[in-house]
Amino acid sequence: MGVIVKQKIPGPGNPWWIFIHWQGKRKSIKIGDKTAAENLASKIRERLKSGELQIEHSQSVLFGEYTEKWLTIYAETNLKHSTVKGYRSVIKTHLACFNDLPLKQITRALIKDLLYSKLKAGLSPARVTRIKALISSILNHALEDGLITTNPAIRLGRLIKTKDRKADIIPLTRDEAKTLLDTIQEHYPRYYPLFLCALRTGLRLGELLALEWGDIDFNGGFIEIRRAYVEGRITTPKSGKIRRVDMSKQLAETIRILKTERKKEALAKGWDGIPPLVFTNEAGRVIDHGNLRRRVFWKALEKAGLRRIRLHDLRHTFASLLIQQGESLAYVRDQLGHHSIQVTVDTYGHLVPGANRGAVDKLDNDKTTYGEKSGCV
Repeated sequence: MGVIVKQKIPGPGNPWWIFIHWQGKRKSIKIGDKTAAENLASKIRERLKSGELQIEHSQSVLFGEYTEKWLTIYAETNLKHSTVKGYRSVIKTHLACFNDLPLKQITRALIKDLLYSKLKAGLSPARVTRIKALISSILNHALEDGLITTNPAIRLGRLIKTKDRKADIIPLTRDEAKTLLDTIQEHYPRYYPLFLCALRTGLRLGELLALEWGDIDFNGGFIEIRRAYVEGRITTPKSGKIRRVDMSKQLAETIRILKTERKKEALAKGWDGIPPLVFTNEAGRVIDHGNLRRRVFWKALEKAGLRRIRLHDLRHTFASLLIQQGESLAYVRDQLGHHSIQVTVDTYGHLVPGANRGAVDKLDNDKTTYGEKSGCV
């Protein structure tokens, strides 16, 4: 009785297996190497002891049945509401074809056929990659539960050619950003502080909408990003961590003036003090992002004679302007709240001025040119 890790055929290069003997039932799981097998075996032992894991007859467990269990037990416990909502949508729209199949009958070939059909249907490589990642995550949990012996979705990502991150970057130039701000200040003055904050901090829209007065430190010259407003709910920032972003002098002064104006507005409208949110609609409540996009942002772009871009491109504009003036990618990463420098490099590395200029010159080992030596000047 228990969980044992060993090779069926001892020897270098041969796979390792986990053999589970529990309450009269037996399961075996094939794992590539000993370390991975021991790590998974440890998790299985803990879950068996706690009663969280039951050894079932995997042939009878359907993908749709298991997916619902995964959503309610794992996803809703560990992930954000917006993430779970997105997963439910993906499962309903793209994975329903697997619902009536037993988990063991979902093969690598079936998953490949599904992914390729989505690409042919016009879905972007990035969306198809997310579908693949979701299938893999669900099947990883089924593997840990002893319902399948391998995860057929592993290492399928290389079959999908994803679009370069750089292709999604459409920043405004410094002059275009100023033109946009001037236009908003003239035609939509209530929203000028919000858009100035977007272009001076690179905050995501949800972070801007959830910003509170207590997050702003005028003496220290920074803003703490503690929360985000997503899918009608207040949640943590995307990274899950609180971060500080520097506040420019212009932005600090603008927000000071905004606070004074908000006090006057609260008095005039009979509010019980100023709303806790920094940026609000005329009723003192959270701004609807759809209205902000359609009724303010896109109209301001049109009035300014600028191309239509996404609100998220203001974040890219902030990053690109920092890089163009010589700030390091590490600083940009910290301001944007990326979880790793690699994300920053992949997204904005091509914007670093002269990043590759002179690279080939370093290969030269003397100052003699071909013409000088051969007389062919």
